[in-house]
Amino acid sequence: MAAERGRAAEALVGQVVLPGDLLLLPAHYDEDAEGERLRLSTGAAPQGRLLCGPGLRRSGAGLLVTKCGLLRHRPGGGGAFWVDSQQKRYVPVKGDHVIGIVTAKAGDVFRLDVGGSEPASLSYLAFEGATKRNRPNVQVGDLIYGQFLVANKDMEPEMVCIDSSGRSSGMGIIGQDGFLFKVSLGLIRKLLAPKCEIIQELSQLYPFELVLGMNGRIWVKAKTVQQTLIIVNILEACEYMTAEQRKQALAKLSGT
Repeated sequence: MAAERGRAAEALVGQVVLPGDLLLLPAHYDEDAEGERLRLSTGAAPQGRLLCGPGLRRSGAGLLVTKCGLLRHRPGGGGAFWVDSQQKRYVPVKGDHVIGIVTAKAGDVFRLDVGGSEPASLSYLAFEGATKRNRPNVQVGDLIYGQFLVANKDMEPEMVCIDSSGRSSGMGIIGQDGFLFKVSLGLIRKLLAPKCEIIQELSQLYPFELVLGMNGRIWVKAKTVQQTLIIVNILEACEYMTAEQRKQALAKLSGT
């Protein structure tokens, strides 16, 4: 039986899991009648939805591992489980903020390379304030920061540069200057974590602009080309450095 060969999810947090492993959830997680959502069922705790993140798929009352990596868990609310892997091929997910490269114009739609198996589409009306008469000045080769409105295996990914209120919220065309490079998806998730130490330490070194895409792309711009390249090198190397090694490298650069 699945219950016999499965292992407790909480006991494996921080350990390596492999595709095909079945993770059993604690007793206080219960599957609802539709079998689509897992909720907290204890009387004392407020109800919330358990989020099933990348590398996992719901299977009955448990979670089935689909990628090799370290199992992670975030408590609070309904909680969340995901697999932290070194995957480099990006698979579009609805709501993800990504950096795309405009590769072509096709009528009223732009085609963007987002690092996935197929290009994404972006309508010229999907920008703040855009109308038929007031079209955004988008050219082939431009970098676009946006989010996926549609992303599933049966349809072409569709991007927008506005939120639900029609505001850009920082999305749109990225400046011509700066440097674009690619890192692993695991490093991107680490950099996007709230109060990321790496970003905080770098901000004390030089002032710079930074755009992080969930598709593994990073755009950075500092005051000079030399400072920009230093930040790029640190961000690329920090994935393989300990916190102490990173602090030593930053101390040498700052002259302290």
